[in-house]
Amino acid sequence: MQERDIPIDISTNKLLDWLVSRRLCGRDWQAQVLDIRAKINNAIQDMPAHPGITRLLSGAYINYFHCKKIMEILKETEADSKNLFGSYGSQRMKDWQEVVRLYEKDNVYLAEAAQMLVRNVNYEVPGMKKQIAKLEQFLAECDKKELDYGKAASAARGEFQALCKQLGIPGQRIKRELAERVRELPSALAAVAGKMKSLDPAVRLYSQFVQFVLGSEYQGGVVPLLRHVIENGNTTTYEWIHKVPPVAVEEPPLNITFDDDADGADESNDTIDFGDFDNAGSDSGIDFGKESMQESGEVDWGIKITSADGITNETADISVEGSGIEVESSGVEGGVARGEEAYTVMDNPATKNTLLDDLKELEAFLKVRLAETSQQSGDLLSLSLLQDAPAALQMQSAAGLAAMLAAVQDVICDLSDQRIQHLHSVKHSPRYVDTLADSLKQKLAAVEKMTASQEAVRRRRADARLELAALAPKLQLVISKTRQLQEEIEQDISKKYKNREVNLMGGIKTL
Repeated sequence: MQERDIPIDISTNKLLDWLVSRRLCGRDWQAQVLDIRAKINNAIQDMPAHPGITRLLSGAYINYFHCKKIMEILKETEADSKNLFGSYGSQRMKDWQEVVRLYEKDNVYLAEAAQMLVRNVNYEVPGMKKQIAKLEQFLAECDKKELDYGKAASAARGEFQALCKQLGIPGQRIKRELAERVRELPSALAAVAGKMKSLDPAVRLYSQFVQFVLGSEYQGGVVPLLRHVIENGNTTTYEWIHKVPPVAVEEPPLNITFDDDADGADESNDTIDFGDFDNAGSDSGIDFGKESMQESGEVDWGIKITSADGITNETADISVEGSGIEVESSGVEGGVARGEEAYTVMDNPATKNTLLDDLKELEAFLKVRLAETSQQSGDLLSLSLLQDAPAALQMQSAAGLAAMLAAVQDVICDLSDQRIQHLHSVKHSPRYVDTLADSLKQKLAAVEKMTASQEAVRRRRADARLELAALAPKLQLVISKTRQLQEEIEQDISKKYKNREVNLMGGIKTL
């Protein structure tokens, strides 16, 4: 085998050291390259418009081989400047000829090309590939995050809608909608009060049993508030306390701060409208129906009193309406129910608890009595104890007691219903309304936050896709230019060794 048939294998990473060790390049080549780069920067400022030059200067660092190709193009574009001696008068051609000459001195171009090849193979191409891999991973993470944010937003929206459905409100103006729902409370309590009338037999049985056991009627009677509701319905607390109905009821307004209006309503709209007053523009704000003062400054009472001598005196009818004076004319009519006394007994928190206590007391009695009745069939002692009891007690069966007990438990369940409890808390507890509204608003805020995060992920994903779309062709261009540079180095070294085959091992071909 002849020497020219033996290929020259060079490790790409050791190429520059190989060139210096074979004395193909000097060790001070970098200092010479600095001067060449400066001349290239000056020469590139004045270039003709040619597609070949544009293609050469795009996507790659200009090296010696590019300069050679530029000169070939300039031979066509600057042909008019060529003289009889074959030299060019064009300054463009002269500049690039100078660059090529400096490159070829001491094979500086070969050392620079080797360095470019090593940098592209070891850093540029792997770096771009790593960046592409990161972008692809980021896109996958964005897809996952968008899905997670969407699920979280849907879950929070579902919880919000479920709670709104449970509360019976649309969820647009939460506090006002809750306040509107309070209007359903009187009808709901009236329905429960109507059911309580069926408890009259149980209450009478309990009263007779206590009277029999004590030997006399219990002072005040048993379960007094429950008996009051059975007899009179869901009356005002005033009527329960004073035993007479009021002539008027002034129930306190809802103590709710409406700070969630979507239209930014004026604070004056946050109060309950009780209707228009006549003569609202007057200074006093109270309309007595007649002129209250005569020009003399004396009070005209409007009442005509005729004395024995026929002289008529006029005074005014004294109006108690709006004066704040409560009058009971004959012990039958009541006054004005204000404050907590204006609430019904089933609406007032204090009396409602008392009513529940009465129901629980009646329930406990019926449970014990039912248990005793179920065991009395063979209990002679129990029979002897009740032989002097009223017939209503002796004839009471277990089935009848069970029916009474079921009726009492049904009323307790209705009065303790979640819907009634919720409306009652809304009406009497501003803190409960604030907590409930804040809870709903937090779920809405979570939905908005997840939606905003989802939109931000979409934007970042779109940016990453644009970056990836621009980076992929750039990588292919760098690989193509590096592959071309490697082939040019192999051919150049081959010429210096009598056209022996040169193989750069571990170069761009392995990437």
